[in-house]
Amino acid sequence: MADETPDPTQVPGAPHPRETDQLIGQDAAQSAFLDAFNSERLHHAWMLTGPRGVGKATLAWKIAKFLLATPDPGGDDMFGGPPAPTSLEVSPDHAVSHRIAAGADPGLVAVNRTPNEKTGRMRDQIVVDDIRKLSGFFQLSATDGGRRVVIVDAADDMNTQAANALLKMLEEPPERATLLLITHQPSRLLPTIRSRCRTLRLNTLSGDQMQTAMMNAGVDAGTNGTALAELSGGSVGEAMRLSLLGGLEIYSEIIGLLGSLPQLDRARTLRLAEAAAQRGAEEKLDLLFTLLEIALARLARTGATGHPPADEAAPHEAKTLMRLAQTPHQGRAWADIGQEALARARHGRAVNLDPAALVLDTMFKIQGAAA
Repeated sequence: MADETPDPTQVPGAPHPRETDQLIGQDAAQSAFLDAFNSERLHHAWMLTGPRGVGKATLAWKIAKFLLATPDPGGDDMFGGPPAPTSLEVSPDHAVSHRIAAGADPGLVAVNRTPNEKTGRMRDQIVVDDIRKLSGFFQLSATDGGRRVVIVDAADDMNTQAANALLKMLEEPPERATLLLITHQPSRLLPTIRSRCRTLRLNTLSGDQMQTAMMNAGVDAGTNGTALAELSGGSVGEAMRLSLLGGLEIYSEIIGLLGSLPQLDRARTLRLAEAAAQRGAEEKLDLLFTLLEIALARLARTGATGHPPADEAAPHEAKTLMRLAQTPHQGRAWADIGQEALARARHGRAVNLDPAALVLDTMFKIQGAAA
């Protein structure tokens, strides 16, 4: 039977990062790595940082493919070495491309969270055994002279024992090995790990870049690129999650409900709550509260600055935000409301409160505070 365990590094419904050849909006990071390679100053460990979903994993797989397919710069023979590469691109017809696509390249190992053997459930951490398996992998490099590449996605997920095991490898890096650590929050890594890595910083994407990246991933954003960019914070991974789970529709409902204040549209609230309570709707429930937090933050920012965000993420959003947050005092009040209501919602999620009751309770708390 096929392995049905979901890959923790892949956005559901989106291609795996190893299958995404084109990286949008990250030319500076690609150039920085290419310059280091061509100048023969290739560091043994790289930390790829930036918000979730901006292409860090795509870049890591792109670098891995490049390193395994590209001869070393320079040369000792009378004709010199091969010409310096001008990009990280590797032909999809290259043998390395085929092996990586099949998950069968002997020079590459990807480390991420794995299922617990006893329960079958995905662990929420990378454990020490996941790191220790690299020892045997690195020993192979001494026999065949080839490169070895390791992708850790995400390094933030390592527990203390795993982090210490990786640190020992970074202190005595194997010959011709490159470690690529993907991290969403570098501060969660040991300072000693950070100090032994060179950093590649990836940036958030604009609305146009977002739309191009999503189209490359097989998701048509239509005319919603700007709204997706607003709600996702420039993260294409988050934008894809929003698109695939109907996030724009949920956000429009939230704005519509806020627009009905101070007399909350209870029938509309009940429909939203019932939708969140459907079997298998856990992801949508999480997304609903994420979007509610974003809406309240945009309300608070509108009051603080005196004007709504430049781009609307839902119809009539600007009008609604301006009506509810006309002054800095109201902006601060909305910030407080958001903090209190969402803390209560998170607690309700933690104790498995009925989803419909949780949504209703949260919205009525917002109504009460806004009255």
